[in-house]
Amino acid sequence: MAGNKKKTAFFCQECGFESAKWTGQCPSCKAWNSMVEEPVRITAGGRGTGSPKGLSSSRSPGFMLGEDSRVARPVSLSSVKEAEEARFSTGFGELDRVLGGGAVAGSLVLVGGDPGIGKSTILLQTSCNMARGGLSVLYISGEESLRQIKLRASRVGGAPETLRFLCETNLETITDIIVHEKPQVVVIDSIQTMYSEEVASAPGSVSQVRETTAVLLRLAKETGITFFIVGHVTKEGTVAGPRVLEHMVDTVLYFEGDRYASYRILRGVKNRFGSTNEIGVFEMRREGLQEVLNPSEYMLSGRPLGASGSVVTCSMEGTRPMLTEVQALVVRTNFGYPRRQSTGTDSNRVSVLMAVLEKRMGIPLSEYDAYINLAGGIRQTEPALDLGIILAILSSFHNRAVPDDLIVFGEVGLSGEVRAVSMAENRVQEAAKLGFHTCILPASSTRGMKVPEGMRLVPIRGIGQLADFLSGC
Repeated sequence: MAGNKKKTAFFCQECGFESAKWTGQCPSCKAWNSMVEEPVRITAGGRGTGSPKGLSSSRSPGFMLGEDSRVARPVSLSSVKEAEEARFSTGFGELDRVLGGGAVAGSLVLVGGDPGIGKSTILLQTSCNMARGGLSVLYISGEESLRQIKLRASRVGGAPETLRFLCETNLETITDIIVHEKPQVVVIDSIQTMYSEEVASAPGSVSQVRETTAVLLRLAKETGITFFIVGHVTKEGTVAGPRVLEHMVDTVLYFEGDRYASYRILRGVKNRFGSTNEIGVFEMRREGLQEVLNPSEYMLSGRPLGASGSVVTCSMEGTRPMLTEVQALVVRTNFGYPRRQSTGTDSNRVSVLMAVLEKRMGIPLSEYDAYINLAGGIRQTEPALDLGIILAILSSFHNRAVPDDLIVFGEVGLSGEVRAVSMAENRVQEAAKLGFHTCILPASSTRGMKVPEGMRLVPIRGIGQLADFLSGC
């Protein structure tokens, strides 16, 4: 029959581009060998993509309807009432920071990360926190049974009676339950396990992920329900499925870290309601994830005192200054080609800084292997780390330790000049708070700075002044 006609189409796994025939390269995102064939069903008179069953034809705020409610009319911005987004706390201060001050009602938040990193754990703990705070929360799992969820909940402190759970993967059934229950927050784990009967392809396919996300997005905007959805990631570290998934949602969070280490980093890469430069730091313990309220102190724990090649520097993650120990080990090479290895920062940037040292200061680093490590495991690439890396290399090369109460930050150019960095005063204040008394920084960053009591500033304009300072240690 006409209502059951079927056809196949080709979809790009990277961006979701649809084509009637296969092509080796996606015409939209130019990715190679990303087109896959999936069945598509055409329904006569069916509802459009992204229209959840059970909802009225009312539209979200921002639409002006005429006499015919099916027709939307354009409006001017002057007729739109300004109102701040209604936010509520998730119970985790670090998560609220990354979200921009709390979760926004009616938003769609995507949480991605490697397998076993703790995505389900943090969302379960967040659901428990919000339920204890008086919010109506529905946790929907398509990967675990209720018994498995209860075991995890018992490990993290138990779930309150007001938190409801559902194990289901059918999108139409889930939509009906949400419309009937009317929760304030819905957690879906994961989007790749959900399927819609309107789409003939298998769960996790490009068509299914795009359709289910569109339905959830429409549901969130029309009902004001906040959705947290879990997304699997590929081997490249991006969310699996069509790239359009990240474009559709309001917020994209990535849960990072070594699954065998205790720390976890929650990083925002997209946020329509806040900054994308903030990070949240968590520690994985037996009883679940715990917030790390002072990452600088956590990163510097166990730092060796009086050791050469160890320097403390400061980077900014959004509005938060983070003190990090830079370790350098410079040894004479046994081969014709010296090794350059770095952990926690950009290895190409380290090679450039070593070339600057050799050219501008005459240090024969081409005869030495160099190993750079940012202790703590958090990957950082801010240019303000340049000066700390150079001082650590000099300290290891001359086998001379820097003072334990010294901190250094600044960007280094190819001419050996030291350039200003942003929010220098915040960095100095954070260092003073943790007991540092001397700070080497760019001279141009000291203008108008309020120096904390007990802190001595050493402004420099070139890396040559670092060698003079090191010789006096």
